[in-house]
Amino acid sequence: MLFFTRWKAAAILLTALAVCLCALPNFFSDNVVRHWPSWAQRHIVLGLDLQGGSHLLLEVDSAAVRKEQLQAINDDVLRVLRQARIPFTGRAIRGNSVEVHITRDADIDSALSKLRELSQPLSGFAGSTGQRTINVTDSGSTITLGPTEPAVTERVRQAVDQSIQIVERRVNELGLVEPTIQREGTDRILVQVPGLQDPSRLKEILGKTAKLDFRMVDVSMTAEQAEQAHPADSEILAGETPGQKYLIEKRVLVSGGDLVDAQPGFDQRTNEPIVNFRFNSAGARKFAEVTQANVGKPFAIVLDNKVISAPVIREPILGGSGQISGNFTVQSANDLAILLRAGALPAPLTIIEERTVGPGLGQDSINAGEHAAYAGAALVIIFMFVTYGLFGLFANVAVAVNVAMIFGVLSLLSATLTLPGIAGIVLTVGIAVDSNVLIYERIREEVRAGRTAINAIDAGFSRALATILDSNITTFIAAAVLFYIGTGPVRGFAVTLGIGIITTLFTAFTLTRLIVAYWVRMWRPRVVPI
Repeated sequence: MLFFTRWKAAAILLTALAVCLCALPNFFSDNVVRHWPSWAQRHIVLGLDLQGGSHLLLEVDSAAVRKEQLQAINDDVLRVLRQARIPFTGRAIRGNSVEVHITRDADIDSALSKLRELSQPLSGFAGSTGQRTINVTDSGSTITLGPTEPAVTERVRQAVDQSIQIVERRVNELGLVEPTIQREGTDRILVQVPGLQDPSRLKEILGKTAKLDFRMVDVSMTAEQAEQAHPADSEILAGETPGQKYLIEKRVLVSGGDLVDAQPGFDQRTNEPIVNFRFNSAGARKFAEVTQANVGKPFAIVLDNKVISAPVIREPILGGSGQISGNFTVQSANDLAILLRAGALPAPLTIIEERTVGPGLGQDSINAGEHAAYAGAALVIIFMFVTYGLFGLFANVAVAVNVAMIFGVLSLLSATLTLPGIAGIVLTVGIAVDSNVLIYERIREEVRAGRTAINAIDAGFSRALATILDSNITTFIAAAVLFYIGTGPVRGFAVTLGIGIITTLFTAFTLTRLIVAYWVRMWRPRVVPI
């Protein structure tokens, strides 16, 4: 255990030095680090509780998700019954279900058979759960269809997953640094942006669904007449001007999901801010077909159920691109372009909690964490030196390298350091010392058993290995569980603790052993100085 080849010793020292050097960018200003190579610019990011910033907790609108499912079922019922040529009346959404009346009694069994095909098995983590997506029941000639609760829950979960990706794209488009975006519970999303003191624009960007549709304007009647007639296939939507109303067909011709790019710009004729958009190949084809078939008719650009613009199609638009004009300012045009590039949210998000942490409070947290770390480290160093003398000094050197390696690994990962993360580092110091205590106490036992100094040291390292591995592996498992099921600060604690355990095993069984091995080779001791 005490023999090291030159290559092995060099590898240990170079590994420790390389990892420690990764922490170097944290000790220089951003202006200095900016001129370094990109691979050398990685550094630790201070969390919200250390540098201040904005904290938003968003909730997915479950009612909107259920409404969307009901509308999808309603459309599917219309499609299936028309394809099967089954006459029906009274198709409508009532409460949490869709009801349809089959005109002829002879068609009821056939209609039930066709509509039950809409209900699919609900898949789970390990396959089919035995649940269905839709409940289909009949009472005479009326068939009722409604989404099951497991299906609604699964759709909310999917909506949260999609929303996290879209929120992340929107925040990154704003140019905000190192945001933290993660799930909270089943239907909530946590957004933390360190350093952002005014979250008003962030809230405005995140609060918009940005669901863009291109639909035809219903010219069969005016919006005022539609308020009395209630047409089934059209709806009344508000315009940009207060009091302005449009009668818009419900059928979506081209959706915002077919957009591949959106950029702010200026109209060359009026010099007003506009948004230029471009479709993918499928969207360009659909847009060309729609404009070719409806020359001379008005169509509406609808954003979040509000008509932005309703121009008349003068000629077919075949290039797959166009522009959105309205009462835009430069910033609102830029914000709309950001929203369209990021994509539409699958459901509206509601801000249910908002906190702003000032930089002063963050600095107080840093100072408190530093004082705790310094006090804990100082007490550990004094204890080890008083208890184990020269070997305590060896342990203190290894612990110092251990802490430096933790910061190096965190910098390499560009990890976010929070106050609980600092607590994890302080705890790691105790764990690292504990490993050395186990080794040294084992050496003492070997000395009492009559072994020579060198044999006792060698046996102490080799026989303490299993105990130290067991204790650190169980702690690492606990850290992994905390990281897997925890959120926010708990994860920060788990990350630093897990990294600290790995570096502790490295320093205790390689670096400390290497230092002791060289000391033994130089001094050939007859007595162990513990």
